[in-house]
Amino acid sequence: MSQSAPRFGLNGPQSEGCCYLDGPCLVLAGAGSGKTRVITQKIAYMIEEKGYDPRTIAALTFTNKAAVEMQERIGKLLKQPKQAKMLTVSTFHSLGVKILRQEANGVGLKDRFSIMDSDDCYSLVQDLALTTDKQVIRGIQTAISLWKNGLVDPELAIKQAKDEDEAQAARIYRSYVATLQAYQAVDFDDLIRLPVELFRNNEPIRDKWQRRLRYLLMDEYQDTNTCQYELVKLLVTGLGKKPMFTAVGDDDQAIYAWRGASVENLRTLQTDFPDLRVIKLEQNYRSTTRILQAANAVIGNNPKLFDKKLWSEHGLGEPIEVFGMPTDEAEAQQVAIMISADHFQRKNKWTDYAILYRSNHQARVIEQALRQERIPYTISGGQSFFDKAEIKDIIAYLRLIANEDDDPAFIRAVTTPRRGVGQSTLEVLGAFSGQWQCSLFAAVFKGGIEALLPDRQLRPLREFCNFINDLESRASRPGPSGSGDNAAAVLDDMMKEINYENYLYDSFEERAAQAKWQNVLEFTNWLKERGRGGRDGTGEEKNLLELTQMVALMSMLEGKDEEPDAIRMSTLHASKGLEYPHVFLVGCEEGILPHKGDPDMPAEQVAARVEEERRLMYVGITRAQRTLRITWCKKRKRAGEQVHCDPSRFIKEMQLDVGDAPPKESEVLTPKERLARLKDLLSTPKA
Repeated sequence: MSQSAPRFGLNGPQSEGCCYLDGPCLVLAGAGSGKTRVITQKIAYMIEEKGYDPRTIAALTFTNKAAVEMQERIGKLLKQPKQAKMLTVSTFHSLGVKILRQEANGVGLKDRFSIMDSDDCYSLVQDLALTTDKQVIRGIQTAISLWKNGLVDPELAIKQAKDEDEAQAARIYRSYVATLQAYQAVDFDDLIRLPVELFRNNEPIRDKWQRRLRYLLMDEYQDTNTCQYELVKLLVTGLGKKPMFTAVGDDDQAIYAWRGASVENLRTLQTDFPDLRVIKLEQNYRSTTRILQAANAVIGNNPKLFDKKLWSEHGLGEPIEVFGMPTDEAEAQQVAIMISADHFQRKNKWTDYAILYRSNHQARVIEQALRQERIPYTISGGQSFFDKAEIKDIIAYLRLIANEDDDPAFIRAVTTPRRGVGQSTLEVLGAFSGQWQCSLFAAVFKGGIEALLPDRQLRPLREFCNFINDLESRASRPGPSGSGDNAAAVLDDMMKEINYENYLYDSFEERAAQAKWQNVLEFTNWLKERGRGGRDGTGEEKNLLELTQMVALMSMLEGKDEEPDAIRMSTLHASKGLEYPHVFLVGCEEGILPHKGDPDMPAEQVAARVEEERRLMYVGITRAQRTLRITWCKKRKRAGEQVHCDPSRFIKEMQLDVGDAPPKESEVLTPKERLARLKDLLSTPKA
């Protein structure tokens, strides 16, 4: 290679991926092969060795956390760390927001358009579908998302519908798009779809963004969907323009087909960019040879887009162990016991251990066993307290009190509970606010609205806004030591006025309503305690406005706290990109991993699904650095009944030295035997 490595410590292929700037480049990065290092070093090389202006470089990731970490790492590599802040390092969706904020007029939006979250969109689909069946609503929501990600417009979706259910979903999709437009709002998928439409239809705007972003780098490229790939193509191709980008990905870790991601985007790159340079990173810096041999053996059963084999210099390592358990409860107890003993023997931190599983429902019985053994744990991919619908309902009111121009909070609060404000009213209000470039709240009091809405529709809107204004004036006052109401009093009056408890019992079955109301009480009591200055260490009283800002900050900073010393429990999907010294991969049974699909699915779809599940197994295996233990159950409780289970076909595909037979009975320890073994360990003299 003519160019020398820009930084010491890169291997040959890493260095090539880092230095290549003569055209489009695909870096095929196997698990643990140092792909983030290649991206960060490449950006530093471009700025410091090749004179690129950092403002013209964009690096795209799939999570905010990955973007923050990448920017920090680049800052440490640069001689002038401030230059890292000039880069565009963001998720695809954040880049989409940036484009839309600056080009809102080009897609028929007001400058301060709203972004609706998944719950807001769920309520909208519920209204349009005229049903409360959660499964039906979620199904339509998923279909709409897949249509948008596949760049299928409503008319084409209606035309291509295979049956009446699909046609009905497509008609709802058409109304959904029209309603969002009337609200002057967008959903998550629009953040990519609308910039694609804009660039397709507006050459000058596309040209402006191409000049602004001269070089594009994309992480986890195998997870892109049709819409994201189209956005990339529109940004890097133009008349007389050489496509300048680096895509980093791994076809063996493509596990998101269910949400529209297409591993075919890796294959299409070679067709769309014939001079694409393909560089393979096969040296793994994470795992032992035994773990990589098992991973290579499993994934070797899938058809290959690009042939590659991971290898490591970490030595052979400990054998992979497979345990067949009598039941899922025995599996959970045994995993807890093994972790407890291993933690004691090796003197490890709890964070060195991970328990990975295919589906969230497997976690409950494991949690119980860990609690019984007093083992601390955290769960990834679970629902945050602040993400519960009932908490988000109350937060919507608080957000609106803090900022009356928060349109999504306005829509959620004015319709939950219902107060005579329907979808048609909000559509008229949305169109009017778009015309005047103002918030929905401001539009309620603007002259001219009376001509569009009769008194029976306008009155409940104005009553609601006056109620919020009254709360806002009280919420912004200091506590009793100052001149007015404390947070607890304002909060209590708000809850009394909106009658939320009755709304829950009217909308849900009694047990569900009771659980939701308990969550609301827990949240409001938590707020009141902080309002009184408790628990946050300041001892100072806070008004409701200050508390609202604190809640907003907490949800933004979620995940930024120091990780506690605890075992990580995680779904396989949520574990991607992470690594742990010791991994327990549980529930490796037919019907769980691979997941049981639709029995009526055509044969080719079944094959594609098993291939994706195999990639998921590969992801699970390659999370392990030093040890990997795999468990399966002969019987598992499903819907209250014990059902017979067979070991996953993937265990056999790992080609291990050990068989996949259940362990001897003596290997499944009783609590008494476990205690005896721990006592033996304690009395064993140190070497």
